[in-house]
Amino acid sequence: MSIKKEKRIRRHKKIRRNLHGTAIRPRFCVSRSNQHIYAQLVDDDKAKVLIFASDKDIKTKKGKKKSEVAKEVGKFIAKKALENKIKTVIFDRGGILFHGRIKALAEGAREEGLKF
Repeated sequence: MSIKKEKRIRRHKKIRRNLHGTAIRPRFCVSRSNQHIYAQLVDDDKAKVLIFASDKDIKTKKGKKKSEVAKEVGKFIAKKALENKIKTVIFDRGGILFHGRIKALAEGAREEGLKF
């Protein structure tokens, strides 16, 4: 395993020690690869994924930058959450630094009315 990946895993473990999602306030978990970005709302009490979204759900992503697509994913998952009467969440960036696509996804979710 590379040093970069080990550092990300160490950061993620440190973050997860303090985060715990519930049905009322789920954990907003974000992960990304080089090509795709994924977001989900997790109830840790029941170990259940409540809502899932990815850039594969976005239909109009041709010609857009990755960060623009990430912002659309954030808006999409926020709309789904508000339909299910979830207004506040706990943001879990998964050990990834808060900039670029992760920041764009968070901004998109906040624009649609999700609070964290």
